[in-house]
Amino acid sequence: MTVARETIVAATRRYILDNFLYTKPDARLDEDERLLERGIVDSMGVMELIAFLQDQFGINVAEADITEEHFGSLGAIATYVAARRPGGE
Repeated sequence: MTVARETIVAATRRYILDNFLYTKPDARLDEDERLLERGIVDSMGVMELIAFLQDQFGINVAEADITEEHFGSLGAIATYVAARRPGGE
C-alpha cells in the first residue's frame, strides 16, 4: 500500500512538534525547514526520528542513508520514506 507524501510529511511534522518542539506550542514547521541546521533535531534526535519512521511506515533505514540529504527536512524525509515503502517511487 502506498502512502501519500502529504501523509508522511504530516505524521513526521506532528512527531517532531510533539517530541522536539513541545515547549513551543505555537511553533510552525515548514516542509523545507532545515531540521539539523536550526537545532530542531540533534544527532540523537535523528536516531529517535528514524525509529519512529521505521515503526510508522514499515521501512528499514540503512546506516549509510542517515545523511542530511535524506533527513535534513520534512520534504527530504518524505521523499526518502516514500521511495522505500513497498511500491515506492
